[in-house]
Amino acid sequence: MQSRSLVPQTSPGLQLPIANLRNVFRPHDVERKLAKLPARDHESLRATYERMLERGPERFQVKPSGIPEMAALYEQLPNFTDALDDVRRHVALSQDASDGIEITPMLLLGPPGIGKTHFARQLAELLGTGMNLVPMSSMTAGWLLSGASSQWKGAKPGKVFEALVDGQYANPVLVVDEIDKASADAQYDPLGALYGLLEHDTAHAFMDEFAEVAIDASQVIWIMTANDERCIPEPILNRMNVFEIDAPTHEQARSIARNLYRAIREEHGWGQRFDEEPADDVLDCLAELAPREMRRSLMTGFGNARLAHRDAIEPEDLPKGGAGKTRMGFVQ
Repeated sequence: MQSRSLVPQTSPGLQLPIANLRNVFRPHDVERKLAKLPARDHESLRATYERMLERGPERFQVKPSGIPEMAALYEQLPNFTDALDDVRRHVALSQDASDGIEITPMLLLGPPGIGKTHFARQLAELLGTGMNLVPMSSMTAGWLLSGASSQWKGAKPGKVFEALVDGQYANPVLVVDEIDKASADAQYDPLGALYGLLEHDTAHAFMDEFAEVAIDASQVIWIMTANDERCIPEPILNRMNVFEIDAPTHEQARSIARNLYRAIREEHGWGQRFDEEPADDVLDCLAELAPREMRRSLMTGFGNARLAHRDAIEPEDLPKGGAGKTRMGFVQ
């Protein structure tokens, strides 16, 4: 499926994305399928084909115009250094060439709450493409990724189809969250579609079971997250680069908390009422939490400090231990 240049390369100093247009399906295939549908029945499938033809096959394929400045990401995600290094290598390969970014599917393996999904969101922002989240822990059948046959009542396309056909990008970041919690039964394999999707050659003609039209999913940037690799089939593990993400050290956790404080303060008009930097004892309290919990704790802290008419958060402003508070086990 073809691609063509849309936007000339911008100044590397600006780090704006270069965009090509790439066809993610063949309109002729859709027209043939639509023509074969009976005059009545299959209303949902008919609407899907008509939507595809109306939108057309072209989607943005984007990449940074130069090797992006990633120092801030390394600072925000200090325990993701190996994964960030891998991204930098792939971005470097795509520079000064018409090739799109090709990133080997990656598995982020580590305990809950350490920022795996946040990493994926930051990566999508860095690359200039969109992000789609597929929560595997909520899966009840194997068709969430690949779609269900139109013969089934209530059937619809899968998440890959939605990301590429209904989305804007030919190379979105697609996050398969908690892949180790996918529930499988004798009839459906929730991970079955991944065997072909994670292979670059076969992903060129991915067949969604609802639409039954070949979709070019070869440019999708795959990120999987898991807590336990033992629940993931070996053939799928072999298709990915596996990164074991450790809990941050105490100093790394303090750095994460400091960056979150600064970000929240800058994102809100009321943030200017507060000190530019949090106190050391506040950072020590926040560093005991998993990164996922830090933002909620900080928002509570800002609110309590404001109620007390103070311009600085104090340790007593933060939520006390108890339900919903996740303590972080540090790496020594």
